[in-house]
Amino acid sequence: MNSVLQRLFGMGDWRETAVSQEAVNRRNLRLLVQLRWLAVAGQIATVLIVHFVMGIRVPIGWLLVAPAGLVVVNLISIPLTQRRDAISDQELMLALLADVAALTWQLFLTGGSTNPFVALYILQVVLGAVLLAPAYAWSLIVVTSLCFAGLGLFNRPLDLPAEHGGGLSLYLAGGLICFLLIAVLLVLFITRITENLRARDAYLADIRQQATERDHIVRMGLLASGAAHELGTPLASLSVILSDWRRMPLLKANADLTQDMEVMQAEVERCKSIVTGILMSAGEARGQAPTQTTLVRFLREVADGWGARDSRVKVELTPWNGLDPRIIADPALRQVLSVLFDNSVEAGARRVIVTPTVSEGCLQVTLRDNGPGFPATVLERLGKPYNTTKDRPGAGLGLFLLVNVIRSLGGVVEASNPAAGGGEVRLTVPIDVLAPEDNSAGELP
Repeated sequence: MNSVLQRLFGMGDWRETAVSQEAVNRRNLRLLVQLRWLAVAGQIATVLIVHFVMGIRVPIGWLLVAPAGLVVVNLISIPLTQRRDAISDQELMLALLADVAALTWQLFLTGGSTNPFVALYILQVVLGAVLLAPAYAWSLIVVTSLCFAGLGLFNRPLDLPAEHGGGLSLYLAGGLICFLLIAVLLVLFITRITENLRARDAYLADIRQQATERDHIVRMGLLASGAAHELGTPLASLSVILSDWRRMPLLKANADLTQDMEVMQAEVERCKSIVTGILMSAGEARGQAPTQTTLVRFLREVADGWGARDSRVKVELTPWNGLDPRIIADPALRQVLSVLFDNSVEAGARRVIVTPTVSEGCLQVTLRDNGPGFPATVLERLGKPYNTTKDRPGAGLGLFLLVNVIRSLGGVVEASNPAAGGGEVRLTVPIDVLAPEDNSAGELP
């Protein structure tokens, strides 16, 4: 990541990140496939029971054509839900029309509109109203209405035995079974659809929250970049003036003043280094290209650099015994680690242990300190802006920036308070994101 702003805020088109209607249709088609398997089993069982148990002669061969056709539809639909990320409304409409056609065929062979199972058309209409856009739902109503009317004119009457009393008892029993079938299927279906809608709403809410947070970071990044540009010129002027002073014989003769100028020069150089780091993170490197290094060497440089800068905390790197992959020495990742060291110092820790591991294509860096640990409120809202117990203005942005930087790299941040005491933060990032294109394991330094 050579530019934090570039990666962190390159969200792309909202249509690429939000859950599209076509993606929802894919899940709904998968649900229809599951319900259709139940329908196929129920149709076959009903035909066999009516013919062999109840003694009502029906054309078994022709009736079984419908469930056989639905099996074919399912076998076509399953690969679509597996290979494609989106299903159109038209394809979902065709799937429902296949169910309507199968039902119409079976009703045509079993009494037409006098069959109590004709009420199953209502189930198809409800499914269409829930799953389809209004235009397609109204079209489905027209289709089912025409099928119902057609069955009243064209059908094959059932040959009911005389012992069934003219079929009234059968009609009542069939109506009860149809009602129970519709009720059970609707409960199953609506429950699953509700779960899908809740998952979609939760995802959209999370996307909106991330967009808000990233917009917040963009504003801070632009402010920091602008401030870095403004500070560059006065820092360069101070550096030149200090260099001139250090060469003046009158000033060089004063040992105390010479020592003070050396300290001032070191601090100016440090400020210039900070400004350079800010500009590099914003994609405006000041003539410095990212360098390739190895994981352990990079972590060791960060730890040693921090130790030289602040002696209040001791940073220790756990010995590394595995292969040492090559990575890009990213300034942003260096700043992320510095944020954690800063937090440890402010919390009162005096020792931080850094433990890197690489497994399953991911780099995990665990930082554990001997401080008091994280407050419960901070752990609950990890990654939210201004999530801190400090009273000073602007506090609480460190972990917020850290979480979003790691998230932009496709990684995650976890924080906890181990039972042994202190605080622990785990950074997990795909190693390919940090590695150069031609990556190979380096030698242990």
